Formats: sequence, C-alpha cells, structure tokens
Amino acid sequence: MKLSDIIEIDNIVPELSAKDKKGVLGELAEVISTHDPSIDKGLIVKVLVEREHLGSTGIGDGVAIPHGKLNCVRHPIISFGRSKEGLDFDSMDGQPAYLFFLLLAPENSSSVHLQILTKIARILKSSSFRKELLRAQTKEELYQTIIQSDGEA
Repeated sequence: MKLSDIIEIDNIVPELSAKDKKGVLGELAEVISTHDPSIDKGLIVKVLVEREHLGSTGIGDGVAIPHGKLNCVRHPIISFGRSKEGLDFDSMDGQPAYLFFLLLAPENSSSVHLQILTKIARILKSSSFRKELLRAQTKEELYQTIIQSDGEA
C-alpha cells in the first residue's frame, strides 16, 4: 500500500501549535475529524492516549508515529504534522520530536495497519527524508515530499 493512497493534503499541518504530546494528538485528530466528521475527534484522542500508555510511539530521531484502530474507520487514514521547535513526546532516545505521522486504521486490519507502520518507519529512517520534511516551506511541499517517498521505500 502506498502512502499516496492514504494521505491527503488536507490532513497535513505544516506547523503544529501544540506544545505537548496530548496537544499534538488532539491537533492531528482534529484535521482528520474535520475532513471526515463521522470520526469523532475525542474518540481518536482517547484511542491514541490509550496506545501511548502502552509505550511511547516516539521512535527517536525526531519522529513519532502515534497510531490506533477504530471501528468507525473504514480505511487507513494518515495525518502529518510538524513542529519546527520540537516537543517532548517521551521518545525512546529522550530527544524532542519534530515530525508526527498519525495513523488510524479499521479495528480488524492488523496486517494492513502493521504494513503501513513499517513503511512509515522505513522511510523515516532516512535522514535526508527527515531533513526534506523539516525544510519544506508549504503544505504542498510536505505532501509532495511524502508521496515521492513511495518510490523510495
């Protein structure tokens, strides 16, 4: 599955206003619920916070991939946000996170959910890809950078 099949430009936040983990989860959940009002923002945040209690999705290198599964989600959805200042996300390496890929998947989609998480983690291992995301000036540039990564992963 390609990221370009999942992420939409309207689900990208070039500069998050959030200053903490819960704020990031809320802000990224809001762009999803705004784009698809059938998915409740509060429910998204609840599922993501529960997942964070199992262990942080801050994977290090300035990256976090919060994720969860919901019954009301019919297909995988990604939102992306960037914090140029960085913020504490309880990352494995103890460093601030700057890049956030939020993944929501249907409740019964374990294999697809894992495939997408693996793909996101793989492309984010590339320091040049992370630098491109940090350098991008606009929502459109961020979107193009993300979908161009499909051919590279």
